[in-house]
Amino acid sequence: MITGRDFVIINPQSWQTDVSGNSRNIALALAAHNRVLFCNPPIDRSHLIKRKDDKFIQEHLQLTGNRKQIHIKKLGENLWNLFPTAVAESVRWMPHGMFNVFNKINNQRFATDIKAALAELGFSNIIILNDTEMFKGFYLKEMLQPDLYMYYSKDYMLDVPFWMKHGRKLEPALMRKTDLGVANSTYLRDLYKKQNPNAYYIGQGTNLQVFDVYKQREIPADLKNIPHPIVGYVGALTTLRINPEVLKTIAVEMPDWSLVLVGPWNETFPKEELAQYKNIYFLDRKPLEQLPDYITGFDVCINPQLINPTTIGNYPLKVDEYLAMGKPVVASATEGMKMFEAYSFLAATPQHYPPLIRKAHEENNAGIRESRIEFARSHTWENCALAIYDAIEKTYQLQKR
Repeated sequence: MITGRDFVIINPQSWQTDVSGNSRNIALALAAHNRVLFCNPPIDRSHLIKRKDDKFIQEHLQLTGNRKQIHIKKLGENLWNLFPTAVAESVRWMPHGMFNVFNKINNQRFATDIKAALAELGFSNIIILNDTEMFKGFYLKEMLQPDLYMYYSKDYMLDVPFWMKHGRKLEPALMRKTDLGVANSTYLRDLYKKQNPNAYYIGQGTNLQVFDVYKQREIPADLKNIPHPIVGYVGALTTLRINPEVLKTIAVEMPDWSLVLVGPWNETFPKEELAQYKNIYFLDRKPLEQLPDYITGFDVCINPQLINPTTIGNYPLKVDEYLAMGKPVVASATEGMKMFEAYSFLAATPQHYPPLIRKAHEENNAGIRESRIEFARSHTWENCALAIYDAIEKTYQLQKR
């Protein structure tokens, strides 16, 4: 346990828009015993021009007096949220040499605002946790001189178009100069170790307040009349991550089952083709708070991922959520799924899905259900914070040698 320290968290997204919620949850866990400043990123100039009516940009401008002064919002007893005045130049399109020049300028603007916030709050000997912000966080170690600088790897970012062009050079270089690295999967930790041996697995927390199997649930109206047995999926349907061949195989080889897909789809996902199968049901995006109600109505849950560099080692949070609800799970056999193999069924190919779904359904019982729930409920953000503390202590011990 580390107490009484000052942490600074940076993230490509703001507190208000962070999709994964990982940084927010880590910030809340750290703030139980330390002071934490969560830094919203500078507004990108192209967004300031093209998305000036966006409600989050409008809030940012209002709180900073149209960028005249930083604003620090208190979120809790030991937790603050920085709204910087800086505007980041839109540089991702530039050739790499020119990008480096302007990216350093962006870092300097951001660092100036962070320094002002640290002075206002009285923070000292800070520990920086950089959650995948490889661009605007690249020079902050030199500019802010933290006691420790750590980089948090929670996704394989280098096949994502936004990060690909410059990230393939910047992220490895950033990893090499960090004091330590933390990752939410052993696969990503091992990739980190290729650049910096001082890297640690910290696991992943699950939102157990939302995915609480012991709450009273009501099956949603658009799920009630779909015939059982139901194999279900909740989450985004994207061509980068989801294998449509798995869905086709289930539809064709399991005509007595309903396949229910709860979540939005991107424009390249073959939704119209799949919708031609009479036993596939698209229920579109639902609020997070409703997802457990849908999972409750499933007989077996699936995570039909493509196996590629983006998905191979990512922590399968969705599987944790299924298990927390006590459901049998069949998932693609990625490296990230290895830690779940005692509690789920792993499919190496699309053809493996139908027999494993039937097996998962047939073998389900109360004892196995409780073991799934217990396993998932051990994955808390408090445990992640303890793992971060342990990594920090080990790093200090290494520095003393």
